[in-house]
Amino acid sequence: MSGVAWTLAVVQMDCTTGDVEANLATIARFARAAAAQGAELAVFPECATTGYFLGDRLEALAEPPDGPAARRLGAIARENGLTMAVGAYTRREGGVYNSQLLFGPDGQCLAVYDKAHLFASEREVCRLGEGARVAETALGRVGMTICYDLIFADYVRRLADLGAELIVNSTNWIGDAYQRETWGWTGPVTQALAATRALENGTFVAMANRVGEEEPAPGLTFTSLGHSCIAGPSGKILAALSEGEGLAVARIDIAQEDLDRWRAIATYRADRRPELLE
Repeated sequence: MSGVAWTLAVVQMDCTTGDVEANLATIARFARAAAAQGAELAVFPECATTGYFLGDRLEALAEPPDGPAARRLGAIARENGLTMAVGAYTRREGGVYNSQLLFGPDGQCLAVYDKAHLFASEREVCRLGEGARVAETALGRVGMTICYDLIFADYVRRLADLGAELIVNSTNWIGDAYQRETWGWTGPVTQALAATRALENGTFVAMANRVGEEEPAPGLTFTSLGHSCIAGPSGKILAALSEGEGLAVARIDIAQEDLDRWRAIATYRADRRPELLE
């Protein structure tokens, strides 16, 4: 890698649960806005095409990775000349996966990644992904993650070891009133998590979270926490949002000598002592 000259965007959007057409229209709107601001890559939230809590509609709304929704996403990427990472439920081989689809600026699907770490009730409806995925793109090597994956430091480290220069995270960090008010599980905490993963791996992290509310059951409301961000290798937040829908764009231009200089100071990966963990 001869330095970094990228313009990255993270999209923070609400989803209309179960309405694929409405969500695709929102994705298209934000893709146009990202391209208008010069973005080369845009990251969208987890399950952006359908919403997250689908209940008994999941089987019907999950599509093959080359289904109608994916083809429309590819067209949106092509129309805007964008590399796009988008969260979507996919269906194949008799099962449903929580997936992230990566499209090139020509509209071709570059990679499909399936969430490796399923949280709570996800395990009852989705299949586990089979492992780490780093995809070649026009910008460089992109490590693909979804939401809960980012909690696991060793898993994200694996992506860095595989050569990921940028880690993208399509997420829907959520919390109910108890989690937010009693335990302080909030958007700023998740933003700090993204910054920490960037710092400890000396890489860039682009995390796109949802906003809005969903009700998986009567009387139970989960709020999406927002605070999407782009973090640099020092953990510095390069662009961020707080609450509400929006778009955060970071224009990054770092010479290789500056990257090398920082990494010579922040030798975290080289200083690990795995023998102490045995």
